[in-house]
Order: sequence, then structure tokens, then C-alpha cells
Amino acid sequence: MGIVVGILGSVASSTSFGLKLEEHLGLETLFRLRGHRTPPPDVVVISIDKESSDRLDLSGKEKRWPRSLHAALTETLAHRGAAVIAFDLFFEQSREDEEYGGDQAFAAAIRKAGNVLLCERLLTERVAMSGRMGRPGAEIEVLQRIPPFSLFGDAAAASAPYPLPKVPVKVCSDWTFRTTAEESPAPTLPVVAFQLYALQVYPEFLRLLEEVFPDEAHVLPRTAEDIVRSRQIKGVVRDVRGIFKKDPSAEKRMLAALDASPMRPSDPGQRRLVRSLIRLYGGGVRKFLNFYGPTRTIPTLPYHKVLRPGERGKGPSAVDIAGKAVFVGSSESRQLAQKDGHYTVYTEENGVDLSGVEIQATSFANLVEDLPVRPLPFGWHFSGILLWGMAAGVLSFVFRPAIAFPAVITFSLLYLAAAVQRFSSGGAWYPIVIPLLVQGPVALFGSAAWNYVEANRDRRNFRKAFAYYLPAGAVDELVENFEGVKTSEKLVHGVCLATDAEQYTTLSESMDPKDLALFMNRYYEAVFDPVRRHGGMVSNVVGDSMLALWLATREAPAPLSEACLAAIEIANAMREFRESHNGIGLPTRIGLHAGEIRLGNIGAGQHFEYRAVGDIVNTATRIEGLNKYLGTRTLVSREVLPMEDIFLARDLGSFLLAGKNRPVHVYELEGLMAEASHRQKECCASFAEGMELFRRQSWEAASGKFHETLGVRGDDGPSLFFLRLCARYLKNPPGEAWDGVVHMENK
Repeated sequence: MGIVVGILGSVASSTSFGLKLEEHLGLETLFRLRGHRTPPPDVVVISIDKESSDRLDLSGKEKRWPRSLHAALTETLAHRGAAVIAFDLFFEQSREDEEYGGDQAFAAAIRKAGNVLLCERLLTERVAMSGRMGRPGAEIEVLQRIPPFSLFGDAAAASAPYPLPKVPVKVCSDWTFRTTAEESPAPTLPVVAFQLYALQVYPEFLRLLEEVFPDEAHVLPRTAEDIVRSRQIKGVVRDVRGIFKKDPSAEKRMLAALDASPMRPSDPGQRRLVRSLIRLYGGGVRKFLNFYGPTRTIPTLPYHKVLRPGERGKGPSAVDIAGKAVFVGSSESRQLAQKDGHYTVYTEENGVDLSGVEIQATSFANLVEDLPVRPLPFGWHFSGILLWGMAAGVLSFVFRPAIAFPAVITFSLLYLAAAVQRFSSGGAWYPIVIPLLVQGPVALFGSAAWNYVEANRDRRNFRKAFAYYLPAGAVDELVENFEGVKTSEKLVHGVCLATDAEQYTTLSESMDPKDLALFMNRYYEAVFDPVRRHGGMVSNVVGDSMLALWLATREAPAPLSEACLAAIEIANAMREFRESHNGIGLPTRIGLHAGEIRLGNIGAGQHFEYRAVGDIVNTATRIEGLNKYLGTRTLVSREVLPMEDIFLARDLGSFLLAGKNRPVHVYELEGLMAEASHRQKECCASFAEGMELFRRQSWEAASGKFHETLGVRGDDGPSLFFLRLCARYLKNPPGEAWDGVVHMENK
């Protein structure tokens, strides 16, 4: 079963549907359980929003904002020390008619800053392919780049695309490189921004490249200043990517070289950047985004507050942007005002999406941290789900369903907790949908179905085997109760009734063995009959003692009332038995207790007996023996007394019986409430008042009540017992810590 469940999960998770299920349901669950995450301090978003539009007296359409404003913003950001300035806006046409020479001012600001990146538009074109004989063939999609118009494109450090799907497609990933009609591969905007930002560690990165790839690295610029001055940042990205593509082991070799030179660079932040660059160029073209939270989780400055220093003060505008990458684009915190929203795992209930510029900033931040969401390699993914399925199958079959279900659920929760922890700490994406929602339930269902088939088979074998030495009714009771029987020893819930006859030794000495055997047969016939009529079974008989059982079944899940009725009838039958045998009888003490009973073969060698054993049986016999000290005939534990008010029972308190570690609350079973006399009820009420005073350690007052009970019933055994106990406690009080439990030293 484990192998079947494991293979089933591995195959299901490898299908397109399984992968989509993990991507959309499993990944979203991990994000939800992880919660929000603090982004790195290296990135800031400047939002083009309605608030800024109103404050700047603009039309509200960011496409028509004067480019002189963008020029002023660029100059401000450069002055405040921004390391990278990336515009998530398309500048595909000039505006020569704009006042104040907006195009020229913006181009001059871009050229002067030297670190401005512009966004390119990607258009999809379908190209029909011809087959043999010139017949129409399949169509292919070609991505066409539309760069910024030349004035801005020539001034910018670089331009690059950043394609994202629109709703209702959920954005889970993006691309580091995209193949277009003009170039293959084309780096996306966050990649170019990251390489520009990481020029601070370019000397160390170049040194490692020259160490590992001396023949290829010589084509790269020598210094970061050369790259900025000649605007070759995009060419550097393509060249480095080409080096890594030629050698599949490039990433591993570069990381090994970095680890072998621990002193360069010495700053942990710079070493992290070098490592992140290596991982970027050595990774695949698709990257799963490790979102930080809903909109505005990444520090966001409104456009107008950056332009007008007098409005900054405290709040978002006070964020320091020196040395950081700044992404400028349309971003709103209100759903109705959003123009560039994308459906993500953090889309809020009010419909507010993450904006495109925030997703760009998220992608950049993931590169800086080297902490995107990383799916498990296929081999680990496949083998992990296979092993999980085998473990779930084994757990389901090794244990009974009552244990297997919580065991598999616990195992699943532990796996989920480990997956969330690994996702939170390292971005590792462990599959959770197939293991938890497919494999676990399949294993449990398979185990339950198999146990059902096996239980039916075992019932037949059980009935056939035990019919030789148990009555048919008893066998049926056992079979009904033994769900999933596999051995001849099982733990069941039920009621145990123990009896013991007084004066048996004296009687046996005075009677002939043959007459004694006949007498005892008639005695047991009188005792057995109430047991059988009320659905019980006689487990075993030893001398003058009998043990009877009521096992819980589907028809009678709590056979407490039946056991109590049988006990009352046995007591009545003993009085009738004495009268029918010329005053010769065996006064019988009865004790009942309920709980888990172990039934099985007891013995050794060639002799075994099928009987009940365990603490419940032992406690029932101890309760039966307590009758001797209390002067009673029928005692039951609290576990036996039904919740229904159909029996008249007298609360005798808690007793720590001889040889026991836990006290038992005992009641005297008087009879049916409907048949009880006024004198019986008066006696029970008076005795109950005495017991309440006894528990409060009011010994004298309790003695008075017990004397009052004796006035109603002159030979009341429990009253005499507690009177003696009160007298003893008056001389030697048990202390304030006394819990009301009476300790019995003898059986």
C-alpha cells in the first residue's frame, strides 16, 4: 500500500495539473502560513498615484504627466544618492510640444544621473510557419521589443522589458531572461537593475570570472566606471550570461572560488551580492517570486512628496534612498484608483492588487537577497513524495484505524510545519497539496477499506473457532465488538460483574460432594439466568465466584443499565433461592465496574482458558469484597451507574481499595427507582446528608445524621461503617489536605 500511494503521488505531482495545483494552492498556502516578510533595505518604490496627481494639479493620467516632472524627480533622486533609478513607464514617443522642453530636460537628467533604466514594451506576434509543399503549418509566437524612443534610449544606462500576465492569471513567477525577435536572451528590467546595483562588487566578481574563466572574461570591461561611462550594463549582462550558459558547472565553480577567498570582499553584504550575482547567472530563466506582503509592504514614497521637500517630514517620505534602488511607477493603495494591478497571492479581499512596479521591486529584492522561491529539484521532489506516500501507507496499515488516523494527521502537520519553516527561512518550496490532500487520505481510505475486508474475514474465523467453547450468543457479542480482530486477545469496553457467595466453605463441609454439586448447579442457574436475559455473558466460574461481562456493541454501545438490572435480579433471585431450599442459601455479594477489558487466551502449555483479565476485572472483585465491610450486597462504581435516573443508588463515597493506586467512587445499588419504597428513599436522603457532612470533616454532625439513618433502617451497614469512621477521625483527624477518600487496607 505504501508503494502504491507513493507512486500515485509521484505520478500525480509530475502531471501538468498536479504542478498547477501545487503552484496555485500549495504555494499560496505556504505564503499564508508564513505571513508577511520584511523586505531588504536596498529597494524603494516611488508611486505615481492619485494623491500625487491631485497635489501636482495633473490630470491623473500618468502617461500624460509632464516629462519635466520626471526630469525633476530624476535630479532629486540622483542628488539624494539613489544607486539605481528604474522607471516602470513606457517612453515610446517624443513630446516636442510639451512646455519647458520636457523631453530635453528629462533626457539631460537621465544622462547626468548615469544610472537610469527605462522599461521596454513587449508585443506578441503570431507568425505562421509553412510546411512541405508550401502548405500552412503551425503558428509560433514571437516577442517584439518596443524600446524607448532614441532620445531617451541613448541617454539611459539601459532599457529592458518586464512582461507580466494580467488578471485573472495569478502572478507567481517572472523571467530573468526572455527570448525576443531582436536578441536571445534579453535580460529583464530587475536583472539589469540588479547588475547595475551590484557594480559596487564588480571588481571582485570580475576577479572570480578571470580566475575560473580566464579565456572568456577578458572581453568584459575592466572597471565599473567603464561600464557606467559607456552604458554597457546590458552588454555585460548578456556576456556574463553567455559564459555561464557555455559551462553548466559555472555556478558551482564560481561559488567554490568565492568560498575559497574568504577575505575578499570582507563585508558580508558585498559577499552576499557577489553570491547573488553568481546564482542569478547560473540559474534558470524562470524565477518564482518570494512576495513580502500586500501593497505598500515595500517602502513606498508618493511622487509628490519626493518632488516637494517641504511636504516630506515624518512618515513615508522620510525614508532614506541613498545607495538604494528606486523603482518609479503607477501604484495605488485603493482598488478603484488602480491602473496597473496584478492578481497575486497577496491580493486583498477589497480587490487591491500588487502593482507592476511593486512586483518589479519584489523581483529585484529577491535577487539582492538571493532568496526567490526555489522549488525542489525534480529528483528530490519525486523521491520525497514517493517516500512520503510510503510512510503514510505504512502508518495506516501498521496501526489500527483509531491510531492510524491521528498518526497520519500528526505526521502531516509535522511535515507542513517543516515545509513552512523551510519556506520562511530559505524560500524552499516543498510540495504540500499532493502529500497532504491526496496521499494521506488515499492511504487512510485504503487502510480502512482493507481493515473492513479483513475484519469480516476474521469475524467468520472467530465465530467458527470460539463456538467450540463459548455460547453462540457470547460469540456473536464478541464478533460484533471485535472490529478488525487479528489475534485471540483484544481490548474491548464493557461492564464486569463479580459475585461471591458467603458461607460456601461451611456449606461444603456439611454436604455430600454429590449433593453439593447439585446444589451449586441450581445456585448458578439462578445466578446465570439474569445475566443471560439481560444480554451478558458468563466469562468464568471459580468455586463460589462468578464473573460476567457486558461488552459494548453497535446495538448496545453502553450496556450499563442491563448490567445493573441483572445485578438487582441476582440479589432478588438469591432471596427466592433461599426460600425454595428450606432456608439453605448462599448470601451473595455483587460488585460492578466498567471500562476497558482485555479478553484472551490465558494459560500455558496445552491448557488455555478464554477469559477476561485486567484492572477492570480486579477492581470489580475488590468492589464486591467491599460489601463485607460496608454490610451491603450490591455495590457499583460511578463508571457503571447510568446517567438516567432509573435506579435508586446511594452514594457511599470514594475508597482506595486494597492494592489499588487510584480511588473508586462507589454506590450501593438499592433497586429500581419506580419500585423503591418511601422508607428506602428516606434512608438514602438521610444518609446523603450525613455523607456531605462527612466530606466536610464535620464528624459530630455527620454521626448525628448516620444515627438518624439507623433510626429509619436499624441494620444499615454503611451508616454503622461511617459512624465507626467518624469516631476514629474525631480522635485522629485526617488533616486539612484530606480529600475524602477512605483507605481500605484489607481485601
